[in-house]
This record gives sequence, structure tokens and C-alpha cells, in this order.
Amino acid sequence: MTAEDYKNGQVILIDKPLEWTSFQVVNKVRWLIRKQFNLKKIKVGHAGTLDPLATGLLILCTGKFTKQIETYQAQHKEYTGIITLGATTPSYDLETEIDNRFETGSISEENIRNTTKQFVGDIQQQPPVFSALKKEGKRLYEYARAGEVVEIPSRQIHISSFEITKINMPEVSFKVACSKGTYIRSLAHDFGKALDNGAHLSALRRTKIGDFSVNNAISIEAFEKSIKDL
Repeated sequence: MTAEDYKNGQVILIDKPLEWTSFQVVNKVRWLIRKQFNLKKIKVGHAGTLDPLATGLLILCTGKFTKQIETYQAQHKEYTGIITLGATTPSYDLETEIDNRFETGSISEENIRNTTKQFVGDIQQQPPVFSALKKEGKRLYEYARAGEVVEIPSRQIHISSFEITKINMPEVSFKVACSKGTYIRSLAHDFGKALDNGAHLSALRRTKIGDFSVNNAISIEAFEKSIKDL
């Protein structure tokens, strides 16, 4: 691989580590390419953000291929993860502390599995207030962290499949395939409400974007080693 190859465009599949932001991954890969080839600048972008507390597939595009980012963003995605029942958090995940607890003894496995059915197909979903979406020029999480209440309109998303893969109360492992714009944190929160309980997302891994699989992705360390070996 040469500097020209990266300028002309490459697709790099990265397995994002826990606690890294998607922006940090982009910055690291851009810095490695610039350093290796002594470049003043190189375009690098990602095709769909992953939250810091999520791991898995992050598609990076370099050079001229950054123009294709929107094409990848629009593709269906697949995730695996864990929903923890019996407790809610303001962010719908572990970014914030638990604010309410609920008894889970009356929730049956049959009820858990049956409840997934109401989330399959076209549904209305409200994004979490702790998100990077903008309202009147400010990120929603900025309002949330300042304690300001804002109205967030719901939007239509599509969930192709929602499968429960393991139940070890209060943890419910799942696999979901969904459209662009789906917030799995919101799905976890809404799933808890549908069970007349509470829930939050306690683990998340993106496994697919379109035909791209995390099985073909590499760690940041592996990318760093490969580019240094050029």
C-alpha cells in the first residue's frame, strides 16, 4: 500500500475498542497514515458513529472514498448486546448512573421473548436525550448535561429482526438487525417499558454494516503494525 493508494481511496474495517470514541479512531488512523508516508494531510472519515461504550465494526474511508461514506451509512446494521432489566439510567446505557430500580421477579422468559415481536417492522422511536443529535444548534447531550428538558420528536425506523439469544436474569442477551438511525439504547429503554418495568443497555457490539462483517475487521493495534510494516 502506498500514499497514493490511501489518497485514491481505501475502505478500512476497524474493530473499535471499548471506551474509544469513533472520532478518536479516525484521528488515530489519520495520524498513522500521515506519519508513515510523511503527508501533510489525508482525508479519513467513518461511516456511522459507535458510542464509546460500544465495540465492533467501524468502517473508515480514506481519500476519495470519503465521498462514499453516506452510501455505507444508509445500509442496514446488525448488533449483539445485553439489556439489563430492573433498572433505568438517564442515558439508557452505562454512561450515567442508575436512577430507578424495579422488581423483575414477575417477568417470565416467555414474556421477554414475546415482547420482542412488537418492535419488529416499521416503528416510531425517540432518540435518547444523551445523543449527538442537534436541536437549535446544540447537541442533545449538552442540554441533558445542563439539566435542561427538551422535546425530542420520534422518528420512524425499521427493525428487521430482534432475537433473544440468552436470558440470565436480569441480563437479556440479544441480536438485532435494523435500519440507519436506530438507537439500540432507546430500544433497550422501550423494551423495559413494554415489559412494565425498566431497562438499560449494558453491552453493545456492532457486528455488520451491509455486507461488511466485524469478522473481517482488525484492531487499531493490528492496523498500526500493518502500516509500519509497509
